[in-house]
Amino acid sequence: MTRQLPLNAIELLAPARDADVGIAAIDHGADAVYIGGPGFGARAAAGNSLDDIARLADYAHRYNAKVFAALNTLMTNEELPQARRLAFGLADAGADVLIVQDMGLLMGELPNIELHASTQCDIRTPEKAAFLEAVGFSQIVLARELSLEEIAAVRARLKHARIEFFVHGALCVSYSGRCYMSEATVHRSANRGACSQLCRLPYDVETLSGEVLARRRHVLSLKDNDQRANIEALITAGVSSFKIEGRLKDSAYVKNVTAAYRRIIDEVLARRKDLVRASDGVSTFSFEPSPEKVFNRGGTDYFIHGKHFERDYDLAALESPKHMGAPVARVVRSGPEGLTVELFPGVALANGDGLAYLGRDDEIHGLALNKTVLLGRKTKKGRALARLTPAEPVARLTGLEAGATLTRNRDHAFLKRLSGKSAVRKVPVTVVFTHHEDGLDLVLSDGVVCGAASVAMALEKPSDPQKNRRTLETNLAKLGDTIFSAESVSVPENLDVFVPASVANALRRAAVADLAAAREAHRPKPERAPADEAAPYPEKVLGFTANVANDDARRFYAAHGARVMEPAFEIRPVRGADLMTCRHCIRAALSLCPKMLRYHPEWLEKHDRSAFRPEPLVLRNSAGERFEAEFHCRRSPCEMTIRKC
Repeated sequence: MTRQLPLNAIELLAPARDADVGIAAIDHGADAVYIGGPGFGARAAAGNSLDDIARLADYAHRYNAKVFAALNTLMTNEELPQARRLAFGLADAGADVLIVQDMGLLMGELPNIELHASTQCDIRTPEKAAFLEAVGFSQIVLARELSLEEIAAVRARLKHARIEFFVHGALCVSYSGRCYMSEATVHRSANRGACSQLCRLPYDVETLSGEVLARRRHVLSLKDNDQRANIEALITAGVSSFKIEGRLKDSAYVKNVTAAYRRIIDEVLARRKDLVRASDGVSTFSFEPSPEKVFNRGGTDYFIHGKHFERDYDLAALESPKHMGAPVARVVRSGPEGLTVELFPGVALANGDGLAYLGRDDEIHGLALNKTVLLGRKTKKGRALARLTPAEPVARLTGLEAGATLTRNRDHAFLKRLSGKSAVRKVPVTVVFTHHEDGLDLVLSDGVVCGAASVAMALEKPSDPQKNRRTLETNLAKLGDTIFSAESVSVPENLDVFVPASVANALRRAAVADLAAAREAHRPKPERAPADEAAPYPEKVLGFTANVANDDARRFYAAHGARVMEPAFEIRPVRGADLMTCRHCIRAALSLCPKMLRYHPEWLEKHDRSAFRPEPLVLRNSAGERFEAEFHCRRSPCEMTIRKC
């Protein structure tokens, strides 16, 4: 059976650093996982063997879940043949999808599986999305910066392609596919899976005349994406696939965040009968999902509701790109014996927790907690007092002083619960037992396909009919070591046939095997969508931002009516080029945005009105490298570009 998922099939897509993390994601409710193979993935540090991908695919397919293989870097002429061979290897291993950035791949032979357009394709307009659909992409990963209205406009232009959208995890400050800062500075290309994350560094910010506006602030480091409150609105706008970022994240992160989004999506599916789930099974968790308890830089829903200049601008994690965690206590005093703190309501600290604080030097510092003792006393506010013993002497804790707020960025008890088996996923089935004069029959059904087993035997009457029936029901429901759970077991009320436990167990095992085989035979196997080889590209002349790194990509655009004037930045760097293009704005982050000033006249108490002119600003990092931020306030939406000085 071959088909593309319908638009109303809602898919939760989780990251897989490796096969084990991918399997954990499936257990915790993912409908699909995306993973890197041995090469050409946009996370060079997250490669996996074909054998591991085959192991993951075998597990995922039991639940009709899918495996997306990331083949989404730019490739040179020499690399394209290797990438195409790898594409076939990934398909043979069981991958259902190839995630692609480089259009040169499309000019040669590829396996007959779905193609998905990577976020690295910089898909921001309905025209670009419609073109990618026309040339054979079944799913389109839109830019993270888009608003609900912009997503809806893309959906309106598409016919059959599904929209995929990032809903959780790290945010790139630049439009994906349009960041050349790492390549220009340290020759590590973000488009080739080797970004050095210069955006996470602290910068001094100055005017062109040298006036210092900020010292060592992380003005390019964004908070993490968190769209938990917007899932149904995104579905209404046209999103079918909800993607969690994090192919470098560990198992605890993936388990926790996947489980959290599984619950939210299931709540929507329960209300919306026009929607269906993209895979099978029900996941139950042995913990309460809480994304705040694993790595995060604080949350933002970014520009999903557009830019609102009347609101506070709170997108950048200015103090640190590290995981701070939630506030848990305030330091009352410190001394050689440890830290005396007042615990915030509902907080219980444990040995092994990791804590963080903002020191006098305006830097984030951390400490590991060796011991916690409740003192049996309370503050005037009724908060419990506790003594904390850090792993290192208090005197070595840089810049920690009374009044400092402690946050917990490692919850030892929570992570311990996630370290073992923390979810079970089962496919509900009905179990129907019948008999005839020559033997017994058993049918298991998942609601779509059935598995059956029969046994021929001489039938005898039971000595205790009621006990016989109860025992049979119990034996037929024993599906614990399979992916199935018995939603109901049907045995005739007037059963007058004795069924030995050994016979019931053999029937059950045979029916389970038959159902598993039937499910695999019926499993949808995605195919590559048809392509219009003459579909016109939305632009006629392309510069280096088209990321053309090989001759086949150049031929691809020529076949679609576009002339490539410059190769990719990685092939030939462009002097004075915009290294980043962002919707994030440093001026807004520093309360110097001219569009926001009308709503915040109090800002004039700190700065002269001239400071709000949208003039360029200079960024300087600790290595002495200088970059210029230019502000394009008249664009709609307004943007910021970064170039090297």
